[in-house]
Amino acid sequence: MKVFVAGSTGATGRKLTEQLLERGHQVVTVVRSSSSLPEAIRDHANLNVTKASLLDLSDAQLQELVQECDAVASCLGHTLTFKGMFGRPHYLVRDAARRLCEAVKANKPQTPVKFVLMNTTGNHVPKLDQPVALGEKIVTGLMYLLLPPHRDNVAAANYLQTHINTDENRIEWCAVRPDDLIDEGEVTEYSIHPAPIRSALFDAGKTSRINVGHFMAELITDETLWQQWKRQLPVIYNLTDSITSG
Repeated sequence: MKVFVAGSTGATGRKLTEQLLERGHQVVTVVRSSSSLPEAIRDHANLNVTKASLLDLSDAQLQELVQECDAVASCLGHTLTFKGMFGRPHYLVRDAARRLCEAVKANKPQTPVKFVLMNTTGNHVPKLDQPVALGEKIVTGLMYLLLPPHRDNVAAANYLQTHINTDENRIEWCAVRPDDLIDEGEVTEYSIHPAPIRSALFDAGKTSRINVGHFMAELITDETLWQQWKRQLPVIYNLTDSITSG
């Protein structure tokens, strides 16, 4: 397969990129500096790197990059610094998702292209998730008002739900919602749920970045799994946390 990965130099994006390359797939990506990529894959024969800022590329350039791609994955996020959280672009994740989807549609692919977005359990989806307590609603509302990265993640998922219609014949989507992200060296057992099984704010579970990368790679490459989760926002937990939660 040929897969475009946005955010391949990030903590989770590099895990997804490594997973795809290990499986023998081609990966296309855009990075500001190739030195940000892990040394082990920097010169990989199946890795096609364009040095640029993703949102600075023209529509024509994006169309060329995603041409003939079977899937597009976005692991973009804001860096946890003052500038990263409050500086521009405020809607990095949403705008990248929108522009990449438009580029895919402009190419008029013969078969649907998969779009996999890394999102967050902090994004509560009223139609899917269980009702939350008043205190959590208040805190989530404040986060939406005060933290641009949270607004951005919500907006990106909303874009897929409202603009990539269920009858869309050129793009299918899935938004993966990990809980509290941690680093682990190896893929471990994890569980997938249609909605959160614990409070993202007051009882957050753990999800290792490498497990998120593994699940996203599985969605991209396993058609049966894709059919199960497409047009959904599955939540992923490390298995020990999902068991502990009961």
